This record gives sequence, C-alpha cells and structure tokens, in this order.
Amino acid sequence: MLNPNPSASHPREVLLGAQAGGVVLPVCDHYSGVEARMRKSLALQAELAEEFGACVFDVTLDCEDGAPVGGEAEHASLVTELALAAAQGMRVGARVHPVDHPAFAGDVLTIAARAGHRLSHLMVPKVESVDDVREAALALDAAGAEALPLHVLIESPLAVHHAFEIAAHPRVQSLSFGLMDFVSAHGGAIPADGMGAAGQFTHPLVVRAKLEIASAAHAHGKVPSHCVVTEFRDVGALRAAARRAATEFGYTRMWSIHPDQIRPILEAFAPDERQIQLATKIMSAAVRAAWAPVSIDGTLHDRASYRHFWQVLERAHATGRSLPPEAQQWFAPSLP
Repeated sequence: MLNPNPSASHPREVLLGAQAGGVVLPVCDHYSGVEARMRKSLALQAELAEEFGACVFDVTLDCEDGAPVGGEAEHASLVTELALAAAQGMRVGARVHPVDHPAFAGDVLTIAARAGHRLSHLMVPKVESVDDVREAALALDAAGAEALPLHVLIESPLAVHHAFEIAAHPRVQSLSFGLMDFVSAHGGAIPADGMGAAGQFTHPLVVRAKLEIASAAHAHGKVPSHCVVTEFRDVGALRAAARRAATEFGYTRMWSIHPDQIRPILEAFAPDERQIQLATKIMSAAVRAAWAPVSIDGTLHDRASYRHFWQVLERAHATGRSLPPEAQQWFAPSLP
C-alpha cells in the first residue's frame, strides 16, 4: 500500500528539492483588452474553473494593446476594477506598457498599487535587457507590490541575446515570445510567412529564438510561454502549433487571443490518459520503494525519471484532467 502519510514524502519536495516552492502556471494565458471581451474572458474563466475543478487558464487584462491612445489612465483604472472584482481563486494578470513608455509609471501606480494583492502576475512587454526587469521590479516595489511576479515578453533579437540574463532575475517567473514584433524587428529580412501558424516553425531565425527562450527559461526554473497563433479561426492550425510548441520546442504554456483557442491549447498541453496512467503507476511504485530505483514492465526507473513523471501529473492537474485516486492524494488542498 502507499505511504499512509504522503505529505511526509511528497513528490514535490522529494524530487524537485529547492525548486519545490516554484509555482506551476496554467498552460494557457488568455489576453483581452477591450472591456466587453475582458468581462467575457473573466466569466469564461470562472465557468471553466467550475467545469474542471481548477483554474485552468490565466486571464491577462491588456493595457498595451487595449488602451486607446490618450485614454491610458482610464483603461488602467478599468483593468484595476476588473481585477479586483474577479471571482476568488481565479488567476488574473495585467499587461502594462513597456518601461520606456510614458504610461508605464501610471499603469503600475494604478494597477499594482491598488490590485497588486489580487493579481497573479504583471506582464511587461518589450523587455530588451535585465535592466528593464530591474526598472520594472523597482516600480512595483515603490507601489507596494513587492511580492508580485513579473512575466516578460521577449520581442527582439537583442532581447533573445539577453534571454538567459533576463530569466536569471529572481523576480521573473515566465518568459513569453513575442512573435510578430520579433519578425518585424528584422526589417523585412524575415518574410511575413514567419508570423504564420506554420511558418513560425520553419524559418531558422524564428526557430532559433524560440529555442533560446525556452532554454533560458528552463535553465533558471522559469516558465516558457509560447507565442500567439493569429489565425484564430483555424482550429487545426492552432492545435498543430500548440502540439509542436509543447512536444518539440519545450514550452509549457501558450498565449490565447480568442476564446475559441483556450480549449485546444489545454488539450494540446495536457498529458493523455495513457501518460497519466503510466505516471501514476510509476509514482506509486516509487513511493512504495521509498524513492529507490524500481523496475516496471522491464524498464528501470529512478529519481531522474520519477521527476519527469511527477511533472506529467502536475501538468495533468493544471489542465483539469481526471487523476486516478492514487494520484489525487498528492493534490489535496491541505498538502504543500
């Protein structure tokens, strides 16, 4: 039988060690900036949380692309009110303007100072170097939001060059790839196809940038978040892109820009039933063996493979997948 006191040897502490305190982010980050769409996004988030039994995607309320020119202050106030009014247990973030934009300071003072305790993260776009991260962190500290994590958007060749330094900053929780700005930053050297659902996986410069960002994030225990698919009506193209991002490029999270993209992203990043059953079988055997090596179906498993299969179960839980009873015990609310 399993260890009667699983919290004493919880897989998260045994296998991840110093990383055990790190957050497991939802695999989908949904962006909206128009008031009606922001309200619908928050309502949908609550509906899916009830359906899946967990908050399975983030909603990031957008000031950068959502605020009308000249109406930045009013839009920041709206984002603040929506964040404060979101249902309890929901994960709501905000994307502010870049640190060199005139509206950045006002965004932070309005949103972080009033709703920092309610936000899951603050997304800072167009980060070029770790200096931009430091400036954003200082602004949050000055606004009284010292505990608010930073998510950063890598959107240029220079930013890709600095990705490892950016990921190393302790305040950074996630790195996202800004595909369209990255392509535009090359002055026409990358064709427009490089922004498409298929072309972004074939152009060498785009592929290199994606791999650098994912590697930098994993090197420092941060979450790499994949870019958008702008052909939001083409569900097949989205599924294919999400699956490649998850299985070939090392991304554990992806942006959504339309409600129809959320479920396909959840499906693409979620382990299938076979993976969940195998992970449960291996983890249960590991607990019974007190984490010593075991042989299962003729294959040797030790702590290195245990770590992988534990992360499969964490991803299954984060995507709202049904877990076998043996695995459910590790995700009880009372556990660490």
